[in-house]
Amino acid sequence: MKRRLFLGAAAGALAMPSILRAQGLPKITIGMSGWTGFAPLTLAEQAGLFKANGLEVETKFVPQRERNLALAAGALNCVVTTVDTMVLWGSTMPLVQVLVLDKSKGGDGVAVRPNIASWAALKGKTLAVDGPGTTPYFVLAYMLRENGLSIKDVQTATLAPQPAAQAFVAGQFDGCSTYEPYLSQVRAMGAEKGRILSTTLDYPCVVDTLAFTPDFVARNAEAVKLVVKSWYDALEMIGKEPEKSFEIMGKRVNQSGEAFKASAAFIDWQDAAENKAYAADGLPQFMAKALEVQKEAGVIRQAPDLAKLLDTRFLGG
Repeated sequence: MKRRLFLGAAAGALAMPSILRAQGLPKITIGMSGWTGFAPLTLAEQAGLFKANGLEVETKFVPQRERNLALAAGALNCVVTTVDTMVLWGSTMPLVQVLVLDKSKGGDGVAVRPNIASWAALKGKTLAVDGPGTTPYFVLAYMLRENGLSIKDVQTATLAPQPAAQAFVAGQFDGCSTYEPYLSQVRAMGAEKGRILSTTLDYPCVVDTLAFTPDFVARNAEAVKLVVKSWYDALEMIGKEPEKSFEIMGKRVNQSGEAFKASAAFIDWQDAAENKAYAADGLPQFMAKALEVQKEAGVIRQAPDLAKLLDTRFLGG
């Protein structure tokens, strides 16, 4: 009888959901936005992929300018944003990136009036762009720098990405820096009114990563590893069940599956192999370049230690 009870208990333990077997792992609260590149995190949450890996995870939409403050205050224990922003945040607080989520492939860009034929012709012109420390501002500064100019060579009108695109489409300003889906409003306005001068296809300068504080990683290495694994699982699900995945991810941002699929065409989500390759050769160099752009633009005054901003131990998932 005792033997049967023991075997029954053992079988019950094996049958327990992984979330119960993983008691002791902390709840992960991820600060993010509706950017298409982050959406597989939504999929991992809502399709139960985090839970299947023994994690309790909540994703929260938090404005980019507030995410680092929420992390520092303990309201979040994980954040996702662009590498340039991670470098900026890392100049004022401890932060470590553990995963590359996506690369923009045309999803961010600068639009101009038809009479502006080149980057050189932008000198002295006024562009609508979000404020210093934001990704559209960095994109503009980066692309100007690549073309021998500085952010100081143009005038800027501070508008968030959606209003910046809307103002440009309405006939205001000489140009704007924005991202999808708002960049597509420019694509649709007609060449006689405006055009896209360059996107991240021309200048690959928008890369998104996921980060924790170093203390959290030191105390919760297993949880960090499972977050990374869940991201890869989400990409696998997208590959196997694209329509279902697009519906789930689109619903979070009030888009149909078809509309979400269209926006995803401008994104390159990064799997394990791509993460390992880019972390070894590409990401360290890009971080250094992003720091230089930010310093020249006057956004960063005290440089962070870039070596401490990246931990590649978990990329295998």
